[in-house]
Amino acid sequence: MSAPSKAQVNAVNANLLTDKVILITGASDGIGKEAALEFARQGAHVVLIARSQDKLEAIYDEIEATTDTRPTLFPYDLNTLNPDIALEMAQAIQQEYGRLDGVLFNASILGSKTTIADYPAQQWLDVINTNLNSCFYLTQALLPLLETADAGRIVFTSSGVGRKGRATWGAYAVSKFATEGLMQTLADEVKDSSSVKVFAVNPGGTRTQMRASAFPQEAPETLPSAKQHMPLYRYLMSEQSDHCHGLSLDAYDYL
Repeated sequence: MSAPSKAQVNAVNANLLTDKVILITGASDGIGKEAALEFARQGAHVVLIARSQDKLEAIYDEIEATTDTRPTLFPYDLNTLNPDIALEMAQAIQQEYGRLDGVLFNASILGSKTTIADYPAQQWLDVINTNLNSCFYLTQALLPLLETADAGRIVFTSSGVGRKGRATWGAYAVSKFATEGLMQTLADEVKDSSSVKVFAVNPGGTRTQMRASAFPQEAPETLPSAKQHMPLYRYLMSEQSDHCHGLSLDAYDYL
């Protein structure tokens, strides 16, 4: 497998996502929100999951007003997701669209930046549930739908602290190490038996609320916006990304 070139990722093709059905978690803010709007502008029907119903409804209204696509909302806190709820979501997608072409696992929470010795136990569980376990439950529930698509795609969200541990990043870092492992394991399992392709993206420092929480002294204007990363996400959701299967990519390489 080989990483795409910057030229490949940034090539303009208005038809890459036309009529695809793509689920996005953490769709109410940051990269997830921008991906929802971008995918819909490119002609995809987006299925949006996030905790805030008000924010999701605002995105829904914008998509309905500016595109001809059919969005669907699941206001849900992924910290409380379980296999039964994930299966109900999969069944609702099957009933509404008859298929699923892609999933962007974008939802994450930061948790405390403190030492492992002092990390609050309940918060540890909350971060692992939201950032990792929800991806596992949804992958199990959605994989049969994705395997019926011509070119199913799963994009996980990684982090630099999910590749090299860093003090005080606690459950967030551990969840991202595990996300890399989940992606690699799944990619190896489906490589010879399925048309589904699996990737991870490390967005790096991006102008989002989570980044501001993690680095309050940082000047936001020095960071790329979520919109600047959209060519990479659009590319990975398209049929053009077959050769990237199993790779973990750094979004900064494509700016």
